[in-house]
Amino acid sequence: MSTIAQRRSRAADFATHEVLNQSQPLEGRNLFLDNAPLVEGLEREGGGWARDRATEAGAFWGGEPQQWGELANAHPPVLHTHDRFGRRLDAVEFHPTWHQLMEAGVRWGMHALPWTEPQPGAHVARAAIYMSGMQAEAGFCCPITMTFAAVPALEGTPEVADEWLPRLTAGGYDGALKPAQEKPGAICGMAMTEKQGGSDVRANTTHATPLNGGGQGAEYEIVGHKWFCSAPMSDLFLVLAQTDEGLSCFAVPRFLPDGTRNDGFQLQRLKDKLGNKSNASSEVEFKGAWGRMVGEPGRGVPTIIAMVGHTRLDCVIGSAAGMRAAVAHATWHTAHRSAFGKRLVEQPLMVNVLADLAVESEAATALALRLSRAYDEARTGDERATHFKRLATAVAKYHVCKRAPNHAYEALECFGGNGYVEASGMPRLYREAPLSSIWEGSGNVMALDVLRALARTPEALGVLFEELDAGTGQDTRYDAFVQSVKSEFDHPEDLEHRARRVVERLALGLQGSLLLRHAPEPVADAFVATRIAGDGGVHYGTIPPGVDVGAIVERHLPQDQPA
Repeated sequence: MSTIAQRRSRAADFATHEVLNQSQPLEGRNLFLDNAPLVEGLEREGGGWARDRATEAGAFWGGEPQQWGELANAHPPVLHTHDRFGRRLDAVEFHPTWHQLMEAGVRWGMHALPWTEPQPGAHVARAAIYMSGMQAEAGFCCPITMTFAAVPALEGTPEVADEWLPRLTAGGYDGALKPAQEKPGAICGMAMTEKQGGSDVRANTTHATPLNGGGQGAEYEIVGHKWFCSAPMSDLFLVLAQTDEGLSCFAVPRFLPDGTRNDGFQLQRLKDKLGNKSNASSEVEFKGAWGRMVGEPGRGVPTIIAMVGHTRLDCVIGSAAGMRAAVAHATWHTAHRSAFGKRLVEQPLMVNVLADLAVESEAATALALRLSRAYDEARTGDERATHFKRLATAVAKYHVCKRAPNHAYEALECFGGNGYVEASGMPRLYREAPLSSIWEGSGNVMALDVLRALARTPEALGVLFEELDAGTGQDTRYDAFVQSVKSEFDHPEDLEHRARRVVERLALGLQGSLLLRHAPEPVADAFVATRIAGDGGVHYGTIPPGVDVGAIVERHLPQDQPA
């Protein structure tokens, strides 16, 4: 036998790379059907008519789009300020999978379902589909959300609405840089934030000069710089700028009505962000950009709030989607990997961690869907739903989005070192988690927004308390908690100092009420014990003895497993 043959023979005797005790890929599943709280909530909150649509969407987003998301993040967008001849181009180049994600999001109605579907429960139906799409990739959901949210802001200005609403709600997508009238549909972005003001948009220095008399629907020339312009390849942007009457809102297109470029719209650079890598966020310079006023002069903030409220709704839905993805991956991994003689999912301490993560995910999903129902009801003129929507959006945005980053981290830790490796997908989920808490109002902004809502519509607090009261009578621990939450408002003189505490407790009360009424007993018991009664620790995995944590994990373990 030759020397080479002998070496090969010995190598075969000492093979070291046989793969043992590793999880199987979590792929090819239905993201809707394996999410029991979402399936139940869709029916409960009025979107049951869309179950077949949500099921089809869940199967779609659980398939090939998972790879699209990976590729879109591995190949982030590139800015081209000029073409090869030195002319201004102001174009962003995306990986082809980005456009596949966008086309699919539009095709599934994630950008417009409540505006195109006349049935009650359309917001709830959209939330279910959005949660599946978000689990494929979060980045493309940003322009999808802004397009969805722009509709209520534009509706009151016919000069703009008549032209743009049919485009923004259409079912087609074309990501090319060309006039919107040449496309099967349009996408909307926004540019509000400036470096000197941040959330304080009234400090904006961008200004608009009327071209033909001014006023709602009139043409303006806009000059200024925006520190954040989201999705800069969109066809239309909502922009805040100062006028003689005060801060006003404008619709600024990339192309003028005659099909020529809106040359005053110039991209300066793309942001290098912590996460959300597939999506382009930019700085933009308005050098005499053309736009039309949306809403009344000097009423830019109230006009844009209609958009902001809907984007905050999606922050809650998106955070719930991220939590569901984290729980699905963590329970799946631990069900297929062993240590110390047992599967990880059979280890008592790991079960405690997984159950605690699952409870957080279910509470977030339940609140997101209940909030979506309020948007459906408010659109019909229901005054109580309008009050609930206004207050609960800020409450949920504050709490659910803030819970997401540590939730993602704890799920990542369930993988051990494997979770720290990019190929696991967990680092991308972790980097994405803080965004929704920052986007459209970080923690302090949201807590203060709750106080602002109470000051303007104090009756909204009574509506919210009714929702809390609906969960009473089932658990004395929760009943006592509700009374203590109400007492928080007995001393308004220091309410701003206590705003975070108060808003957090309102959110926990809403989630507790929903779970006590609608979730299986072990889920509600675990939530009340740890979040309401204080019988839990600072970190996940501290559910007290006596709770059926195994049943919780089994409920949340993906069931639509590949053969």
